[in-house]
Amino acid sequence: MPAILGISAFYHDSAAALIVDGEIVAAAQEERFTRIKHDFAFPVHAIEYCLKEAGLAPEDLDYVGFYDKPLLKFERLLETYLSFAPVGFRSFLKAMPLWLRQKLHLPREMNKGLGGRFKKRYVFTEHHESHAASAFFPSPFEEAAILTLDGVGEWATASYGAGRGSKIQLTHELRFPHSLGLLYSAFTYYCGFRVNSGEYKLMGLAPYGEPVYVDRIMEHLLDLKEDGSFAIDMSYFNYCQGLTMTSGKFHELFDGPPRAPETPIAKREMDIAASIQKVTEDIVLKCAQHLHKTTGMKNLCLAGGVALNCVGNGRILRESPFENVWIQPAAGDAGGALGVALFIWHQLLDNPRTPVLPDGQHGSLLGPKADDAATREYLDSTGAKYTHFSDEDELCDYVAGKMANEKVVGFMQGRMEFGPRALGGRSIIGDARSKNMQSVMNLKIKFRESFRPFAPSVLRNRVQDYFEMRDNEDSPYMLLVAPVREDKRTSSSSGSLAGLDKLKEIRSEVPAITHVDYSARVQTVDPERSPRYHRLITAFEKQTGCGVIINTSFNVRGEPIVCTPEDAYRCFMSTNMDVLVIDEFVLLKEEQPGWSGEAVEEYMSRFDLD
Repeated sequence: MPAILGISAFYHDSAAALIVDGEIVAAAQEERFTRIKHDFAFPVHAIEYCLKEAGLAPEDLDYVGFYDKPLLKFERLLETYLSFAPVGFRSFLKAMPLWLRQKLHLPREMNKGLGGRFKKRYVFTEHHESHAASAFFPSPFEEAAILTLDGVGEWATASYGAGRGSKIQLTHELRFPHSLGLLYSAFTYYCGFRVNSGEYKLMGLAPYGEPVYVDRIMEHLLDLKEDGSFAIDMSYFNYCQGLTMTSGKFHELFDGPPRAPETPIAKREMDIAASIQKVTEDIVLKCAQHLHKTTGMKNLCLAGGVALNCVGNGRILRESPFENVWIQPAAGDAGGALGVALFIWHQLLDNPRTPVLPDGQHGSLLGPKADDAATREYLDSTGAKYTHFSDEDELCDYVAGKMANEKVVGFMQGRMEFGPRALGGRSIIGDARSKNMQSVMNLKIKFRESFRPFAPSVLRNRVQDYFEMRDNEDSPYMLLVAPVREDKRTSSSSGSLAGLDKLKEIRSEVPAITHVDYSARVQTVDPERSPRYHRLITAFEKQTGCGVIINTSFNVRGEPIVCTPEDAYRCFMSTNMDVLVIDEFVLLKEEQPGWSGEAVEEYMSRFDLD
């Protein structure tokens, strides 16, 4: 049974993934174990978990793969700095130590990370090959077009091609510095959010504004072609040679300096967010249309950080000629670990591939799960008060009843999700019908900006009843945005409010998950991938008549998604969450010893909340 370990590290969201005999066995991000958000260190803990899950040791591995080619990336870095020299010397000095200490010595670092026990071959794939492999090989398609879009790999910032059977072929690429991912990140920076983690905030802010800057962006910053390729006027940007993303010329074009983090968000930022979001959607749609014209295929696979822009993905599904779209749930760098392992198995070792339904990703529930005995022992050691349910139906009925009474529930079940989205394994859930739930969760549970929308989890066989999607449309990984159905919308929205005041309007029968533009980031739940989560929502529907609940990740701002019962209990006790469910154990906040409002403040003081 050949075993292949894939690794991504040193850039953003380090991760490890393991396949055994062609089957995805385990995958996880390092941040979940170290509790350091977006941890980019070598993923020793994630590797240890993956090997333990399969009952293997490093010497049992047949191949270890790394998700890009560091020497090519270093070549790009040096050429870029030389082309701008002497400008950029400070940035060069900041980048070099990590390269000279670690990134240029990856075999040494991997030997160290594997305890010197792996004696076979290391394989390095190109960055976008890893993305493409992660998109196509787990997909349910025998053949599909492939589109990858991100910040930058070695030189490529986007690529496209096709997958057939057990092979992928990338035929075209866009090259650095012309990058849709870096363009979006530049606007993320300009609007006062953190690059590589705040892009989803920019996407959530966009519906509050108007796209009034689109013409300015298109006239000054981009030369966009009909095939979706483009050139950027780099005089407006600073990411090639500096320590910031944008230049003074950019600031002059958009009427002032960047917004300082944590300061009030003005109409300018809302309008800029709306504008770059529209430009991004238009570009990805052009790319998809050209790719369909080039390949003639009916299926499309997506990966790369830009594939996490679920608004753009929704437009591809609704407006492009492709009939079916499958998106890698861990579309960013973490997914590259899975991609390189699959690339080695199929592309390099020439092993056959049989597509499976609904897909080969196993619901992306590829992380560790808690042990009941260990959970009980931990809860007892803390003095926690809990009820243990031996009957699953009784458990789901009880939790659904709490949710129906507007209680906020921390829900930790089975294996942890691989990728940035919580999918019912490590989720905070609540009643989507509640008019107050969005603000309560944002401000009292998640400790984050009030404008941030929440996603719905909906029974897959009911998705067409709530959203403008096809019957039983599959969106299991929360990577598609769709409009709420007209007949579910309410008439109380007058349209007279502007900016963040739009939050005050009730827009639908499920207001807690309806964004200000009547959209929602939909997760469909089916009994095949998530049997207990499906059973819980079914119980909720029986009690309330509503087959939709709120689902957001089980964490607070500045913290990774919880991994262990200890993480879950600590987060539960340090927020205003009402109920905690860890597998069959249910805890009520009012029954817990030692909880106080001061504990919330103390807990949050330990995190960087920018």
